[in-house]
Formats: sequence, structure tokens, C-alpha cells
Amino acid sequence: MRTVAIVGDSRGIGAALREQLLDQGVRVIGVSRSGVQREGGEHPNYQSLVFDAVEHPCDLSGFADKLDGLVYCPGTIKLKPLRGLKPEQFQEDFRINVLGAVHTLKANHALLKAGAVDGAKPGVVLFSTVAVQTGMAFHASIAASKGAVEGLVRTLASEWAPDIRVNAVAPSLTDTSLAASLLGNDAKREASADRHPLKKVLSADEVARAAAYLVSEHAAGITGQVMQVDAGMGAVR
Repeated sequence: MRTVAIVGDSRGIGAALREQLLDQGVRVIGVSRSGVQREGGEHPNYQSLVFDAVEHPCDLSGFADKLDGLVYCPGTIKLKPLRGLKPEQFQEDFRINVLGAVHTLKANHALLKAGAVDGAKPGVVLFSTVAVQTGMAFHASIAASKGAVEGLVRTLASEWAPDIRVNAVAPSLTDTSLAASLLGNDAKREASADRHPLKKVLSADEVARAAAYLVSEHAAGITGQVMQVDAGMGAVR
């Protein structure tokens, strides 16, 4: 049975990904600060760990002999003009988006390496944002930290080849609790959808499906890539 760890699976994209992988017969180790009580009750292939992986390295060697995939989901949304952003806010975004991922990957590299047997190529998935590729006002802090994530993805894809694949998903604004203040009523949702060529707001399930693919055996030939899941915002006008 394949084993995938999801850091940040208590809500949003991480929660959607958890359920998709369980439906596929994957064993899932979920890591979150609050823990998870699944709506469907306990699942024999799911283990929820309460741990702050942003603040401390999360070594999962006590819970698995190998990892076939690792997905780091924690993120932030701070949309302000540069003059309204404090240095501490840039530091917080970097800590959550970049350093948390670095701690997690360093702590579990050996488990990912252990999964690279008989031609298998374990997959790592991090999250970026369309705002790295497409310049957007008020996105200075999040674009800076997610730009670092994309650099980390490409560097580790080279450094960890040929055994471990490293990719990212770059969504546009997604309908999760993190974006509640930006999509809190029909007018805001309509305005957000109208900015996208496909005239829609992405769901957590749609973004999670991209991560599920990249962490799967079907993506064994993909590494060092940033998959844009943005309803066309990054490439189409």
C-alpha cells in the first residue's frame, strides 16, 4: 500500500486531498495543529497527528517505514499594498510557506528515499500561487514567499533526482476558509470569477486533484514543474 503524508490536512485543499487519496486506497498520514475528526468517521488507512509542522521539524519515521509522497499545504493570504505591509508580515509568510516546508522535507528525506525502490519515484508537492507568474497588485508578501517555494521546488528536483520528484501546484484564489474574507458574499464571488477566463472560482477539490495526480505513480515522469491550476488566469486574457 502506498503511503502519503499531508501536512495541513484539517481543512481546505489538504482536507480535500486527504479524502481523494483515501478513496484511491492510499494510506494517509495527516499532520495538523488541531487534528482531524472525519465526517465519515474513522478510516482504517488514515492516521491523524497533532503537530505544528511550521514551528518544528515533523519527523514521521515513528509512523512509517517509507513515504511514497509528501504534500505540504499550509499557506497564507495577506493582500495589502507594500506601504501597509510590515517586515514582520513578510517574515511570517516566509516562515509558514517556505521554512515550514524546508523543515518538513529535511525531516522526512530518508523516508522518501526509502520509498524509491523497484523503480518507484516518490513525489513531493508544495503550493505556490498564480501571483508568482502573473504580477498582481497587493500580492507583494505572498508572491515573494511563494516565489521562494518555486525556487525550492526546482532546486530540490535537481538535487533529489533521480529518486524523488518535487513539483508544485499554483492555484488562483480558491474557495476555502483561508479565502473566506475575499469570497464572503455573492458579489465578491462574482467579481473573483469574472477575473478568470473560465469565469469561475476554483474549489478545493479541483486544486487537490492536481496535487493527487502529481503525488501519484501516474506522474512518475514529472519533476521540477509548477502546475498552474488557475482557471486560465496565468496564461489567458
